[in-house]
Amino acid sequence: MPRTQVFDRYSERYEKWFERNSFVYRSELRAIKYLLPPAGIGIEIGTGSGRFAAPLGIKIGIEPSQNMAKLAQARGVQVCNAVAEHLPFRAAYFDYALMVTTICFLDDVQTSFQEVARVLKASGHFIIGFVDRDSLLGRIYHEHKSENVFYREATFYSVEEVLGLLRTSGFGFTRIVQTVFGNVQDVTRVQEFKRGHGEGSFAVIRSRRLGVNSARS
Repeated sequence: MPRTQVFDRYSERYEKWFERNSFVYRSELRAIKYLLPPAGIGIEIGTGSGRFAAPLGIKIGIEPSQNMAKLAQARGVQVCNAVAEHLPFRAAYFDYALMVTTICFLDDVQTSFQEVARVLKASGHFIIGFVDRDSLLGRIYHEHKSENVFYREATFYSVEEVLGLLRTSGFGFTRIVQTVFGNVQDVTRVQEFKRGHGEGSFAVIRSRRLGVNSARS
């Protein structure tokens, strides 16, 4: 999980995006909450400023950006300064892990997913929320990434690509929901989510850890 400098430098701009696009944010939050396990010990990987962990009741997060971590801590999240490729937790500790719009900033997605598998209990859940590259918003972000301070070095993924990465990291697919339909500026209310993918720009996948963990202990 590299590229922290931009988040340290533009943390205020990051926060203002959520304020300016509150209906988009709340639509994403609703979709994630639907697939989040109702109980258990959870962690958000790449917790940012705590915009998702805090309202979802996730008390532990990892975040390499110091400025973002301070914002998350102010929202009540216990933040470890770490990266997704090297999680500072013992094996089989968490019931579920959440990753929201973090995958596009990872140095090594496969290693990160294997680390998630390592720290999850048997049959623990991994929930990933991200902008689908094949969606309307995904295409816009990809085509204009050089104009955005956050997305200049980002790598966007399609739903099918993320599913493939999950399968090769020891996870079985369970459910997908989607939200954020249409242009972001046209979202003037909290939207409902739908099952599946291909219409909404924001996809949420819930997968389950399978079998014996082969990642490092």
